[in-house]
Amino acid sequence: MVILDPPAEIERPSEYIHWDKLRRKPPPGDLTHREWWAAIKFRRVPTRKRVPMRDKNGESFWYTQPDTVSQALHQIDLRASGQIAIPQPVTDPEMRDSYIVRSLMEEAITSSLLEGAAVTREDAKEMIRSGRKPTDEHEKMILNNYFTMQYIRQQKEKVLTPELVLVLHRLLTTETMKNAADEGRLRPPGRRIDVGGMYGQLFHDPPPAEELEERMKAMCAFANGKTPKEFMHPVVRAIILHFWLAYDHPFVDGNGRTARALFYWCMLHNKYWLCEFISISQIILKAPVKYGLAFLHTETDENDLTYFLFHQLDVIRRAIEQLCEYVERKTERADVLEREMRTVRFLNHRQRAIIGHALRHARAVYTIDSHRLSHAVVYQTARTDLLDLVDRGILDSWKEGRQWHFKPAKAIEAKLQVDE
Repeated sequence: MVILDPPAEIERPSEYIHWDKLRRKPPPGDLTHREWWAAIKFRRVPTRKRVPMRDKNGESFWYTQPDTVSQALHQIDLRASGQIAIPQPVTDPEMRDSYIVRSLMEEAITSSLLEGAAVTREDAKEMIRSGRKPTDEHEKMILNNYFTMQYIRQQKEKVLTPELVLVLHRLLTTETMKNAADEGRLRPPGRRIDVGGMYGQLFHDPPPAEELEERMKAMCAFANGKTPKEFMHPVVRAIILHFWLAYDHPFVDGNGRTARALFYWCMLHNKYWLCEFISISQIILKAPVKYGLAFLHTETDENDLTYFLFHQLDVIRRAIEQLCEYVERKTERADVLEREMRTVRFLNHRQRAIIGHALRHARAVYTIDSHRLSHAVVYQTARTDLLDLVDRGILDSWKEGRQWHFKPAKAIEAKLQVDE
């Protein structure tokens, strides 16, 4: 039954409801659930925008752009590609490298945790900062992610090609695949793969391997803005690119990590520079079921990508807010530290950062390499920073083999107090 004059409150503007959820809610007015669903679909169909992506049965994917989506895109335009409402430390040339390193580590760790890496955050951060070699495939997965995120920053001006996608996959999966031959190559012809849940249920049956080469060419043309002919918002394009690779599942393993890596490439390629500082995986990891449902709802409602758009726009919004909150906390701590360190006010921001950490972690151990990697500076600069703090009595130092180690000196708070 088609409802020609549906009630005004047929669907909340902030919600894009799927039948699976709608059927559990009381319908408005005198409508049945079927009539309510028909009314919603009646409103959505005329606003469909098709994308040059097809499912394994040859049917097109499409999306709609209700006002809520347009508003979310506008906010991302303001906050992720311009200067409005961006925390000052992120735009400060002296501070931004530290924030980039933090975001690269956070995305590398959480993207790997989403794919099953069994490593604590502290161990993962210590490995990256110290430069030590990974001890197992889980740590290797995280280190691969970290280096891949750095590589994406270097490739952001280039167009996306199937070769670049394969390079990204190889970087992400080196020494973590059961068969090393699967690193950086498409699923071989005849190789079937099912995407399932933890209880053995089938979530997704990807297109056959024989189609992957042509599908990837089409995906790259889309990523580079060659298709479709009509305008598509760059953030919408980046989100659909994320979905596209995950849907095609062109690799034996590492598809989720590669899909999220392509999202970052597309955002940076389109000048959304703040994406260097945010971690979408950190948000996704807090509610992985919602991430899976966003894929599932798209596939089970006539390839409607709007479900995935709604989910990912909210993820981006929350990631930006989380960055701003983090910067605000860091700024507040820095303000307190400024007052506490009047006697050492000539120290640089890197030294202030390590003192701030030392005040909270009395047993922390630092090396020149960990300080260098945390602040993206050269070895000599890191060495000078730390030795100066030793000279001031703020850090203690000792040598193990050829490597210097540093730790907070005893009674460090007293050393930083101002004589009244």
